[in-house]
Amino acid sequence: MFERFTKGARATVTGAVTHADLAGSGPVTEEHLLLALLDQEGSRASFAAASLGLTGRRASLEAALVDARRRGGMTKADADALADIGIDLTAIVSRIEEAHGEGALRGERADRRKRIGGRFSRGAKGILEKSLRIALGRGDRFIGEEHVLLALAASPGVVADVLAEHGADYAAIERALYGEGGAQQDRRAG
Repeated sequence: MFERFTKGARATVTGAVTHADLAGSGPVTEEHLLLALLDQEGSRASFAAASLGLTGRRASLEAALVDARRRGGMTKADADALADIGIDLTAIVSRIEEAHGEGALRGERADRRKRIGGRFSRGAKGILEKSLRIALGRGDRFIGEEHVLLALAASPGVVADVLAEHGADYAAIERALYGEGGAQQDRRAG
């Protein structure tokens, strides 16, 4: 699959590895892929990110990702669903951190154990596979960083949730990349 990656997509993957190494977090995750995409300049994905205001709000994106890690990877939708039934996730996280230390729900120990099986988390591998399906669905013979960005937005989880909170859901990213008519082409992917 990596032979189909463009230079920019390869830079995204290697940048994600660098982000994981700098964070000391073990395997490369979806979050690291997003951060590496935001590092890119002069690409279709960087244009889309800039036009959607993501580049200018990187600090906000990173803070939202840190907050999600603190919640053990639960999305805002998960927290809202729990709140609807009377469970305050923030209070639970605070109590757990009082007893076990800050960041107790991050799952870093489990991540280190998973690293034995490979450098990329299951979620990050899923994003790369989904980027292939999106590229094929669009009729592209290559996998570009724009396909990785679309895959991040299309895959349920924390990264897609944070992107949507910042106005960059799948449809918005697709419009920024391909214009209004480009959305029709990608219906076979998914």
